[in-house]
Amino acid sequence: MAADLDVVNLFVIAGGTLAIPILAFVASFLFWPSALIKVYYWYWRRTLGLQVRYADCGGYRFCYAYRGKPGMRPSILMLHGFSAHKDTWLTVVKYLPKHLHIVCVDMPGHEGTTRTTTEDYAIQGQVKRIHQFVETIRLNRKPFHVVGTSMGGNVAGVYGACYPLEICSMTLICPDGIRHPCETKFDNHLQDLEHSNYTLNIPLIPTTPEEMEDMFKLCSHVRFKIPQQILQGLVDVRQPHNTFYEEGGGCFWSYSHCRSVTWMQSGPAGELWTLCGDGEA
Repeated sequence: MAADLDVVNLFVIAGGTLAIPILAFVASFLFWPSALIKVYYWYWRRTLGLQVRYADCGGYRFCYAYRGKPGMRPSILMLHGFSAHKDTWLTVVKYLPKHLHIVCVDMPGHEGTTRTTTEDYAIQGQVKRIHQFVETIRLNRKPFHVVGTSMGGNVAGVYGACYPLEICSMTLICPDGIRHPCETKFDNHLQDLEHSNYTLNIPLIPTTPEEMEDMFKLCSHVRFKIPQQILQGLVDVRQPHNTFYEEGGGCFWSYSHCRSVTWMQSGPAGELWTLCGDGEA
């Protein structure tokens, strides 16, 4: 009889132990989806070996994630797009060799990087800040490869034009500021925003799950179904930053800077290649 009770108690304890994380997951999914999103980012940073660090320079703080150390191969600096953050690159980093030195930085004013006056958010201002970051962590001890998407692609292109000796090569993914042979719906929307003096709703600042879904449709070539609760979690994670993005939205992109980067490019980076899809990446 006593043995039977011990077995029952064992099952109760085991069941309770399993039930707690399951209930926590379900509760997070239903009531606090943003917490689930943050745990997801944390898990993948840890799985991929990325460490989060801060770099301070003259009262300005940069937040970045890195993996590896500078070696024989060029380091890789990754610049995300408007209203995104360094974790945008997690799905790319998992395909990169682990021996490469990779640095993913939060762009000026984004996520964990300092927010200052709007002059830092124009493309030239961001280029100056990113150069400050590069010098602070001594990434430019030898030429490095820079990757940029959307607004980050604009910044990367202008960076290469302003500091050509620091860049060995670059990858621009759907860069803002470069006229594509076939303009996309996303390009047309940005031009409409520019012509309206940014009085129209900015599609990259969603405030509802429906707007978040529309943003993915606008920005992604691949169509995929995302659960409503996950969309809500993504909205909640962005919510604290939306006012800042709305106030500075017009400063973050400009078609006048990167358009001429091909003829400005005169350093060892050589030819400029851009990767463009049906939408913004």
